[in-house]
Amino acid sequence: MQSDCLDSPRQKWLNSFNPFTLAAVRLLLLLLVSRFIFAMLDPYEIRDKIPPMKDLSADNITQNVHTINSLCEDPRLKFLMKRLVTHLHDFARETRLTSEEWMASIKFLTETGHTCTELRQEFILLSDILGLSLVVDSINHPKPPESTEGTLLGPFHTHDALDLANGELLSHDPKGEPLLVLCTVKDTKGRPIEGVAVDIWETDSSGHYDTQYEDRQVPDGRGVITSDKDGVFWFKAIYPVPYPIPHDGPVGKLLVKLHRHPYRPSHMHFMFEKQGYDHLITALYLRGDPFEVSDAVFGVKSSLLVDIHETDEATANAYGVEPRTKLLKRDFVLVSDEDTKRMRNEKTRQALDAAGIKYKFWNGLPIEDVD
Repeated sequence: MQSDCLDSPRQKWLNSFNPFTLAAVRLLLLLLVSRFIFAMLDPYEIRDKIPPMKDLSADNITQNVHTINSLCEDPRLKFLMKRLVTHLHDFARETRLTSEEWMASIKFLTETGHTCTELRQEFILLSDILGLSLVVDSINHPKPPESTEGTLLGPFHTHDALDLANGELLSHDPKGEPLLVLCTVKDTKGRPIEGVAVDIWETDSSGHYDTQYEDRQVPDGRGVITSDKDGVFWFKAIYPVPYPIPHDGPVGKLLVKLHRHPYRPSHMHFMFEKQGYDHLITALYLRGDPFEVSDAVFGVKSSLLVDIHETDEATANAYGVEPRTKLLKRDFVLVSDEDTKRMRNEKTRQALDAAGIKYKFWNGLPIEDVD
């Protein structure tokens, strides 16, 4: 049974369909909506709202694209597209991008899309190895010093993890070295938070997630635990190991071209959800791992490094494990939605002021200020 926090009734209904049926339905809806929208647009009316565009070149095309896109009625989309077009055109001009390189890029993105499945997200992997995932997380989830830092989601999170009670087994890999994980979750004032849905996932002892096996029947190496009245959650897992990200696709080929290795240091993923608190995606990394300072997807932060200890006899008896079992202890600290919004707006103002961009806020997001 999935956590209600992570699996809405709508999602449960969608999950009851075959993925190919869902894809067909989504495509049909997209076509119907597109036909409806385009039927409402008069191309001649649009034509009359923009200045004539002739004799376009690398030197004047950017402003012309901005002009025609300015008809967009969604101010946030218009702002995003203006900045995207500006940077894309500048990239092509600054690098003197060749036609062959342009086509190679198109083919690379096409192959990346073809590699994606319901259980493998090659585009997230691409975002990860380019450092974009970390940038987006840092912008959207700023943290005060006393809170737990976030890191990237990665491509192996799923929505079918089972609900587990405190003390249950996360991984059933018989070859994995047992690990006892004892955690608390609190707010920035040190008060325990009850009812936090904690989504946890890790690889098996060979460095593979359950979704990487074709014969996968049920989720394993993952689960959702809810913190108790004292903010405590604990479980039994296996000792994390380093592993390579999937490198049999276009992202792996790119890493080879860049002379980069595909390995991630030993870690365990955590995702926290509780109404009133900022959504936290993070991970704990084993200190001293051989790939600690060269993570292929740039996820490691000093504050997320942990030391592994061993249980003494009293702890082992209290939690039903063998003495000298590997032990990981961690206190997580969540930030309120209100504090996160305030910090995000402050950092947005600082960044856009420094970039010299005229802006204003619309629905809590920056847009271009043309007044």
